[in-house]
Amino acid sequence: MLHPLVPRFSPQPFVVPQLLRTAHAMTIFAALYQREFDLPEGERREFQTEPDTTIVAYCHWQTDWLQHPTIIQIHGLEGDSERHYMLGTASKAWRAGFNVIRMNVRNCGGTEHLTPTLYHSGLTTDARGVLFELIEKDQLQNIFLLGFSMGANQSLKLAGELGEAAPPQLKGIAAISPPIDLELCSIAIREKQNIIYERRFLNSLRAKLHLKAKTFPDICDFDRLDRVKDLWEFDDVITGPNFGFGDARGYYAAASSQTYIPKIKVPTLIIQAQDDPFIPFTPFAELPENKYVAILASKYGGHVGFWQHAETRDGHYWAEQQAVNFCASIG
Repeated sequence: MLHPLVPRFSPQPFVVPQLLRTAHAMTIFAALYQREFDLPEGERREFQTEPDTTIVAYCHWQTDWLQHPTIIQIHGLEGDSERHYMLGTASKAWRAGFNVIRMNVRNCGGTEHLTPTLYHSGLTTDARGVLFELIEKDQLQNIFLLGFSMGANQSLKLAGELGEAAPPQLKGIAAISPPIDLELCSIAIREKQNIIYERRFLNSLRAKLHLKAKTFPDICDFDRLDRVKDLWEFDDVITGPNFGFGDARGYYAAASSQTYIPKIKVPTLIIQAQDDPFIPFTPFAELPENKYVAILASKYGGHVGFWQHAETRDGHYWAEQQAVNFCASIG
């Protein structure tokens, strides 16, 4: 037993291949490994999460879908609903009997034209909107949030924001590789060995803003954007001012889930590798005790990696299976 409130959940062992016992090898290999998915085609659905903002999700409904629990999946920074970890986890959840909602955060998955605003790692408006529409309009009774990286931080933050007022239909949270202290993560990703990740994120964010400018030409100061050299500077010039946080440090303080996790009042599982290349483990070890929150920490696993040898179809991704098993143990 790992979680005091979910005694039926017993995590499976994570058997790490010897060659993947380094953070970068695991992170990169798991991202590039060719996968197959046995997921039925999803129904495209639009959710209006603010008066001027629409987000797109893909819904996979079981037969007699009102009788089944539902998982809302939220992707990572510059990801979308088509990322391999979204499809792989959705396949696992579908086979386990869940309805699955693969959600695109605003501006992601080709939706830049559907909102005049940007997104950030602590923006919970979209997940909140989807959650409450599924409760109020669809009358769903058993809902889980399952987030990856940025989406994991958003899921934890939303659960903490709701606190005691969390709707009874929200049964649990699963968070894989959440950057719960965004300032420490921004510092870590600037280290020389992490340049491949930072450049990838920065180039994608910059390209997305230039694309968004076709619809919203005044979205930012593009002269300053094109001079940005790292993610901290991007958040200092774009994210912080755009959302009223002032600068990067103000944004990180407001958007990190670390201070919200003690307020969570629904069963929650955090899965985090101690060797994650740009999410330091110290903040997890320093979290105050909360009977609603359990941390499943592995020595290896990289960032949203957690690949192992497996005989079953798409069974290589250990953290995905543990997250689904956790939700199933509650639902």
